[in-house]
Amino acid sequence: MLSGFAKLVEQRIQAAQKNGEFDNLEGSGKPIEYVDDSGVPEDLRMAYKMLKNADFAPPEIELKNQILKTEDMLGGMQDSKEKYKAIKKLNYLVTKLNCLRRTPINMEEPQYSGRIIDRLSKS
Repeated sequence: MLSGFAKLVEQRIQAAQKNGEFDNLEGSGKPIEYVDDSGVPEDLRMAYKMLKNADFAPPEIELKNQILKTEDMLGGMQDSKEKYKAIKKLNYLVTKLNCLRRTPINMEEPQYSGRIIDRLSKS
């Protein structure tokens, strides 16, 4: 059984449907994108969602993205001078990221050095 307020809301929704106010809405007929935010603490989820909607990323995420891009660039490089520059940049970015961490390094993701050595040895 619906309360008075719920009935009023339901009536307004039905009237809007009859008037065609829900026709041609953005994203109509497309599946809803599910975002898995189970890794984000519950009390921070709304704040993270607002930041994401504003196209803002925390500095740690920006640095991680720059590190991934640099690693990808490094994998395709042939020139040893360019590789050296990219490795210096990568070391700088990793050091900068490590300075921003709030937890010990050994409690986070595996270090990048092993992956870099693997990529360099393949080229």
